Amino acid sequence: MVSFVTPVVPLFVPGSRPERFDKADSSGADAVILDLEDAVAPGDKDRAREAIVARAATLKSAVVVRINAAGTPWHEADVDAVRRLDGVSVMLPKAERPQDITDMTRHMARSVSVIALIESAVGLVNLPDILATSGVVAVAFGSVDFSLDLGCAHDRLILLAARNEIVWRSRAAGRAAPIDGVTTDLSNPEIAEYDARHAMRMGFGGKMAIHPRQIEPIRNGFRPSENDIAWARDIIGAASSGEASLVNGEMVDRPVIERARRILHRIALV
Repeated sequence: MVSFVTPVVPLFVPGSRPERFDKADSSGADAVILDLEDAVAPGDKDRAREAIVARAATLKSAVVVRINAAGTPWHEADVDAVRRLDGVSVMLPKAERPQDITDMTRHMARSVSVIALIESAVGLVNLPDILATSGVVAVAFGSVDFSLDLGCAHDRLILLAARNEIVWRSRAAGRAAPIDGVTTDLSNPEIAEYDARHAMRMGFGGKMAIHPRQIEPIRNGFRPSENDIAWARDIIGAASSGEASLVNGEMVDRPVIERARRILHRIALV
């Protein structure tokens, strides 16, 4: 399995807008997702693909290429292009069949990190098999398309069960923490931060951004609060004996200590 660390704030940039690549690269995002799918019109696919092949290696950030889904007219050409790029990860949209992932990685003829984008009911049903497929290092939740597929509102409460399943199945499969979907509302940065904090509390490792102005709010959402940090430091300080103890009225044993350690570790990640 290829080593993979979930980016906290990966930023989408259309592959058809190469003039934006450098700005995305210096935006502070953990990774740049060069998009060949939804952000690129059908007539611009070839030009976008050529731009990505020409520029991906020049970027300092971790690079993910979102290709077009299996079965689309552009999928094979996308895979051919990405196989020429060393060190990039691949995001496969509309991930539903493990065989599509297997066919893609076989065509790559090399190890590649695959992020499977779950965007449909079928994808969620097949999630255990997708997570077990060689090459898949993590999944991402395409919540907007998922809502469209179900005919439901793009609402936090309505999508709670799907998000929860994505998190616990990723953990059970030993894969990296999943990446949450985008916040489409750009009117107020607090909305992205609020959504990111919800994702973090659910167990997601990161959240995709669609505009540079969302980067810091998302990072803030994944950053432990001052209260959480103070709590964690109190727990670690009291745990030096290695025995269960009482801290501020709370019984502290191994699981509590481990949670405190993870909170302090997250400070370094964000």
